[in-house]
Amino acid sequence: MRNTWIICRKELSSYFASPVAYLLLTMFALIFGFFFWNSLGYFVIASMEMQMRGQAFSMSVNEQIIRPLLANTSVVGLFFIPMITMRLFAEEKRTGTIELLATSPVRDIEIIVGKWLSALILYACLLLFTALNFAFLFRYGNPDWKPLAVGYLGLLLQAGGLLAIGTFISTLTRNQIIAGAATFGVCLMLWIFSWVSGYDSATWAAVLSYMSVVTHFDSFGKGVIESKDAIFYLTVIFLGLFFTARSMESMRWRS
Repeated sequence: MRNTWIICRKELSSYFASPVAYLLLTMFALIFGFFFWNSLGYFVIASMEMQMRGQAFSMSVNEQIIRPLLANTSVVGLFFIPMITMRLFAEEKRTGTIELLATSPVRDIEIIVGKWLSALILYACLLLFTALNFAFLFRYGNPDWKPLAVGYLGLLLQAGGLLAIGTFISTLTRNQIIAGAATFGVCLMLWIFSWVSGYDSATWAAVLSYMSVVTHFDSFGKGVIESKDAIFYLTVIFLGLFFTARSMESMRWRS
Protein backbone atom coordinates (compact mmCIF):
# COMPACT_ATOMS: atom_id res chain seq x y z
CA MET A 1 0.00 0.00 0.00
CA ARG A 2 2.91 2.36 0.75
CA ASN A 3 4.37 1.87 -2.74
CA THR A 4 0.95 2.47 -4.28
CA TRP A 5 0.60 5.80 -2.51
CA ILE A 6 4.15 6.83 -3.46
CA ILE A 7 3.42 6.17 -7.14
CA CYS A 8 0.08 7.96 -6.83
CA ARG A 9 1.74 11.06 -5.37
CA LYS A 10 4.45 10.97 -8.05
CA GLU A 11 1.83 10.89 -10.81
CA LEU A 12 -0.20 13.67 -9.20
CA SER A 13 2.89 15.84 -8.87
CA SER A 14 3.70 15.25 -12.54
CA TYR A 15 0.17 16.40 -13.47
CA PHE A 16 0.44 19.60 -11.44
CA ALA A 17 4.09 20.23 -12.34
CA SER A 18 2.96 20.79 -15.92
CA PRO A 19 0.13 22.92 -17.36
CA VAL A 20 -1.96 19.79 -17.96
CA ALA A 21 -3.86 19.74 -14.66
CA TYR A 22 -4.44 23.49 -14.61
CA LEU A 23 -5.68 23.50 -18.20
CA LEU A 24 -8.08 20.63 -17.50
CA LEU A 25 -9.35 22.28 -14.31
CA THR A 26 -9.87 25.62 -16.07
CA MET A 27 -11.64 24.18 -19.11
CA PHE A 28 -13.80 21.85 -17.04
CA ALA A 29 -14.81 24.72 -14.74
CA LEU A 30 -15.64 27.01 -17.67
CA ILE A 31 -17.69 24.40 -19.53
CA PHE A 32 -19.61 23.34 -16.45
CA GLY A 33 -20.09 26.97 -15.41
CA PHE A 34 -21.66 27.70 -18.79
CA PHE A 35 -24.02 24.75 -18.39
CA PHE A 36 -24.86 25.80 -14.83
CA TRP A 37 -25.72 29.43 -15.55
CA ASN A 38 -27.78 28.47 -18.61
CA SER A 39 -29.75 25.91 -16.57
CA LEU A 40 -30.22 28.41 -13.77
CA GLY A 41 -31.32 31.12 -16.17
CA TYR A 42 -33.88 28.82 -17.78
CA PHE A 43 -35.15 27.81 -14.34
CA VAL A 44 -35.57 31.44 -13.22
CA ILE A 45 -37.34 32.50 -16.43
CA ALA A 46 -39.67 29.48 -16.34
CA SER A 47 -40.57 30.10 -12.69
CA MET A 48 -41.28 33.79 -13.37
CA GLU A 49 -43.54 32.90 -16.30
CA MET A 50 -45.47 30.47 -14.13
CA GLN A 51 -45.98 33.12 -11.46
CA MET A 52 -47.11 35.69 -14.04
CA ARG A 53 -49.72 33.23 -15.30
CA GLY A 54 -50.88 32.64 -11.75
CA GLN A 55 -49.81 29.00 -11.73
CA ALA A 56 -48.52 27.24 -8.66
CA PHE A 57 -44.73 26.97 -8.56
CA SER A 58 -44.09 23.24 -8.89
CA MET A 59 -40.58 23.16 -10.39
CA SER A 60 -37.94 21.23 -8.45
CA VAL A 61 -34.34 22.48 -8.25
CA ASN A 62 -33.10 18.90 -8.10
CA GLU A 63 -35.07 17.78 -11.15
CA GLN A 64 -34.70 20.91 -13.28
CA ILE A 65 -31.11 21.90 -12.51
CA ILE A 66 -29.06 19.35 -10.58
CA ARG A 67 -30.06 16.15 -12.37
CA PRO A 68 -29.53 17.50 -15.94
CA LEU A 69 -26.22 19.06 -14.89
CA LEU A 70 -24.96 15.75 -13.49
CA ALA A 71 -25.88 14.07 -16.80
CA ASN A 72 -24.04 16.82 -18.71
CA THR A 73 -21.01 16.37 -16.47
CA SER A 74 -20.78 12.69 -17.34
CA VAL A 75 -20.84 13.63 -21.04
CA VAL A 76 -18.10 16.24 -20.60
CA GLY A 77 -16.05 13.60 -18.78
CA LEU A 78 -15.86 11.59 -22.01
CA PHE A 79 -13.60 14.28 -23.46
CA PHE A 80 -11.47 14.84 -20.36
CA ILE A 81 -10.85 11.24 -19.27
CA PRO A 82 -8.70 10.39 -22.36
CA MET A 83 -6.57 13.47 -21.69
CA ILE A 84 -6.00 12.30 -18.12
CA THR A 85 -5.08 8.68 -18.91
CA MET A 86 -3.25 8.97 -22.22
CA ARG A 87 0.12 9.73 -20.59
CA LEU A 88 0.03 7.21 -17.72
CA PHE A 89 2.03 4.46 -19.43
CA ALA A 90 2.52 5.85 -22.95
CA GLU A 91 4.81 8.56 -21.58
CA GLU A 92 6.80 5.96 -19.63
CA LYS A 93 7.26 3.92 -22.81
CA ARG A 94 8.23 6.98 -24.86
CA THR A 95 10.90 8.11 -22.40
CA GLY A 96 12.17 4.58 -21.74
CA THR A 97 11.40 4.61 -18.01
CA ILE A 98 8.92 1.76 -18.45
CA GLU A 99 11.85 -0.68 -18.38
CA LEU A 100 12.81 0.63 -14.96
CA LEU A 101 9.25 0.14 -13.75
CA ALA A 102 8.98 -3.32 -15.29
CA THR A 103 12.21 -4.51 -13.68
CA SER A 104 11.75 -2.75 -10.33
CA PRO A 105 10.90 -4.66 -7.13
CA VAL A 106 7.57 -2.85 -7.00
CA ARG A 107 4.66 -5.14 -7.82
CA ASP A 108 2.70 -4.53 -10.99
CA ILE A 109 -0.57 -4.12 -9.10
CA GLU A 110 0.98 -1.36 -6.97
CA ILE A 111 2.13 0.51 -10.08
CA ILE A 112 -1.23 0.11 -11.82
CA VAL A 113 -3.42 1.05 -8.86
CA GLY A 114 -1.13 3.98 -8.01
CA LYS A 115 -1.39 5.44 -11.51
CA TRP A 116 -5.13 4.76 -11.77
CA LEU A 117 -5.75 6.29 -8.35
CA SER A 118 -3.85 9.45 -9.30
CA ALA A 119 -6.05 9.80 -12.40
CA LEU A 120 -9.19 9.28 -10.30
CA ILE A 121 -8.06 11.90 -7.77
CA LEU A 122 -7.42 14.39 -10.57
CA TYR A 123 -10.92 13.73 -11.93
CA ALA A 124 -12.32 14.18 -8.41
CA CYS A 125 -10.61 17.59 -8.36
CA LEU A 126 -12.47 18.46 -11.57
CA LEU A 127 -15.75 17.50 -9.91
CA LEU A 128 -14.82 19.57 -6.86
CA PHE A 129 -14.83 22.66 -9.04
CA THR A 130 -18.41 21.88 -10.10
CA ALA A 131 -19.42 21.72 -6.44
CA LEU A 132 -18.63 25.44 -6.16
CA ASN A 133 -21.53 26.14 -8.52
CA PHE A 134 -23.87 23.91 -6.56
CA ALA A 135 -22.85 25.76 -3.38
CA PHE A 136 -24.53 28.79 -4.95
CA LEU A 137 -27.80 26.85 -5.11
CA PHE A 138 -27.59 25.88 -1.45
CA ARG A 139 -26.83 29.50 -0.54
CA TYR A 140 -29.91 30.93 -2.24
CA GLY A 141 -32.16 27.88 -2.62
CA ASN A 142 -33.18 24.74 -0.79
CA PRO A 143 -32.25 21.69 -2.89
CA ASP A 144 -31.99 18.19 -1.45
CA TRP A 145 -28.32 17.34 -0.91
CA LYS A 146 -28.76 13.54 -0.86
CA PRO A 147 -29.51 13.06 -4.60
CA LEU A 148 -26.57 15.35 -5.35
CA ALA A 149 -24.23 13.25 -3.19
CA VAL A 150 -25.46 10.04 -4.85
CA GLY A 151 -25.02 11.65 -8.27
CA TYR A 152 -21.41 12.52 -7.47
CA LEU A 153 -20.84 8.94 -6.32
CA GLY A 154 -22.16 7.74 -9.67
CA LEU A 155 -19.88 10.14 -11.54
CA LEU A 156 -16.85 8.87 -9.63
CA LEU A 157 -17.75 5.22 -10.24
CA GLN A 158 -18.39 5.87 -13.92
CA ALA A 159 -15.13 7.78 -14.25
CA GLY A 160 -13.29 5.05 -12.34
CA GLY A 161 -14.37 2.47 -14.92
CA LEU A 162 -13.49 4.64 -17.92
CA LEU A 163 -10.17 5.65 -16.35
CA ALA A 164 -9.33 1.96 -15.83
CA ILE A 165 -10.02 1.34 -19.52
CA GLY A 166 -7.88 4.34 -20.46
CA THR A 167 -5.07 3.07 -18.22
CA PHE A 168 -5.10 -0.25 -20.07
CA ILE A 169 -5.09 1.40 -23.49
CA SER A 170 -2.15 3.58 -22.42
CA THR A 171 -0.06 0.43 -21.91
CA LEU A 172 -0.54 -0.59 -25.55
CA THR A 173 1.29 2.29 -27.21
CA ARG A 174 4.08 4.79 -26.67
CA ASN A 175 2.16 7.54 -28.49
CA GLN A 176 -0.01 9.67 -26.20
CA ILE A 177 -2.19 10.92 -29.07
CA ILE A 178 -3.00 7.37 -30.14
CA ALA A 179 -3.73 6.37 -26.53
CA GLY A 180 -6.02 9.38 -26.07
CA ALA A 181 -7.87 8.87 -29.35
CA ALA A 182 -8.36 5.14 -28.73
CA THR A 183 -9.60 5.81 -25.18
CA PHE A 184 -12.04 8.43 -26.42
CA GLY A 185 -13.33 6.03 -29.08
CA VAL A 186 -13.92 3.23 -26.57
CA CYS A 187 -15.54 5.59 -24.06
CA LEU A 188 -17.81 6.99 -26.76
CA MET A 189 -18.84 3.50 -27.85
CA LEU A 190 -19.68 2.59 -24.25
CA TRP A 191 -21.78 5.75 -24.18
CA ILE A 192 -23.81 5.22 -27.37
CA PHE A 193 -24.47 1.50 -26.84
CA SER A 194 -27.69 2.53 -25.08
CA TRP A 195 -29.08 3.93 -28.35
CA VAL A 196 -29.83 0.48 -29.79
CA SER A 197 -32.55 -0.15 -27.20
CA GLY A 198 -34.54 2.69 -28.76
CA TYR A 199 -35.26 0.81 -31.97
CA ASP A 200 -34.66 -2.89 -31.21
CA SER A 201 -35.67 -5.16 -28.34
CA ALA A 202 -33.68 -8.24 -29.38
CA THR A 203 -31.29 -9.95 -26.98
CA TRP A 204 -28.20 -8.46 -28.62
CA ALA A 205 -29.68 -4.97 -28.27
CA ALA A 206 -30.46 -5.56 -24.60
CA VAL A 207 -26.88 -6.76 -24.01
CA LEU A 208 -25.36 -3.72 -25.75
CA SER A 209 -27.67 -1.39 -23.86
CA TYR A 210 -26.67 -2.99 -20.57
CA MET A 211 -23.00 -2.45 -21.42
CA SER A 212 -23.58 1.29 -21.79
CA VAL A 213 -22.25 3.48 -18.99
CA VAL A 214 -25.27 5.77 -19.49
CA THR A 215 -27.76 3.06 -18.62
CA HIS A 216 -26.19 2.54 -15.22
CA PHE A 217 -25.88 6.22 -14.38
CA ASP A 218 -29.61 6.93 -14.63
CA SER A 219 -30.37 5.61 -11.13
CA PHE A 220 -27.49 7.62 -9.60
CA GLY A 221 -28.76 10.74 -11.39
CA LYS A 222 -32.13 10.21 -9.70
CA GLY A 223 -30.47 9.93 -6.30
CA VAL A 224 -30.96 6.16 -6.02
CA ILE A 225 -28.14 3.67 -5.44
CA GLU A 226 -28.93 0.46 -7.32
CA SER A 227 -26.63 -2.42 -6.42
CA LYS A 228 -26.60 -3.74 -10.01
CA ASP A 229 -25.37 -0.39 -11.31
CA ALA A 230 -22.66 -0.07 -8.66
CA ILE A 231 -21.56 -3.65 -9.36
CA PHE A 232 -21.40 -2.89 -13.10
CA TYR A 233 -19.04 0.04 -12.57
CA LEU A 234 -16.91 -1.91 -10.09
CA THR A 235 -16.71 -4.76 -12.60
CA VAL A 236 -15.54 -2.39 -15.34
CA ILE A 237 -12.88 -1.03 -12.97
CA PHE A 238 -11.73 -4.55 -12.11
CA LEU A 239 -11.58 -5.67 -15.74
CA GLY A 240 -9.75 -2.53 -16.83
CA LEU A 241 -7.11 -2.94 -14.13
CA PHE A 242 -6.93 -6.70 -14.71
CA PHE A 243 -6.14 -6.27 -18.43
CA THR A 244 -3.65 -3.55 -17.51
CA ALA A 245 -1.92 -6.03 -15.20
CA ARG A 246 -1.74 -8.60 -17.99
CA SER A 247 -0.27 -6.00 -20.33
CA MET A 248 2.26 -5.00 -17.66
CA GLU A 249 3.17 -8.64 -17.17
CA SER A 250 3.81 -8.93 -20.90
CA MET A 251 6.07 -5.86 -20.80
CA ARG A 252 7.95 -7.26 -17.82
CA TRP A 253 8.65 -10.52 -19.69
CA ARG A 254 9.87 -8.57 -22.73
CA SER A 255 12.16 -6.53 -20.48
